[in-house]
Amino acid sequence: MFRSALFLIAACALLASAGQAKDLESDAPASIDGARQAQLIRMVRQDCGSCHGIQLTGGLGPALTRERMAEIPLDNLVAVIYQGRPGTPMPGWKTMISEADAEWIAHQLQAGFPLDTRH
Repeated sequence: MFRSALFLIAACALLASAGQAKDLESDAPASIDGARQAQLIRMVRQDCGSCHGIQLTGGLGPALTRERMAEIPLDNLVAVIYQGRPGTPMPGWKTMISEADAEWIAHQLQAGFPLDTRH
């Protein structure tokens, strides 16, 4: 009986957390399809990760953790991703991504970037 109750509580907690994650994703631009999302995840992991650390916890560039990204207004993140930061090593990615892509990446960084690197 105790195991059944414990399982039910754990299942409810898992469902509640899945609902919260979905809410964060629903704020992201809807125009980015699944295949493009996978490409963007791969790009962030490989290209951004080369300076910001493979786990995005910092390296040559600052950490891109959810906690740090939550402190930065979304529009600022989008601008930095898309246009870069003049006078710093941070390049703009506008030759490789659209503004909608940059906005999707910014949303994902603020929500906690996906850890699954198989995408």
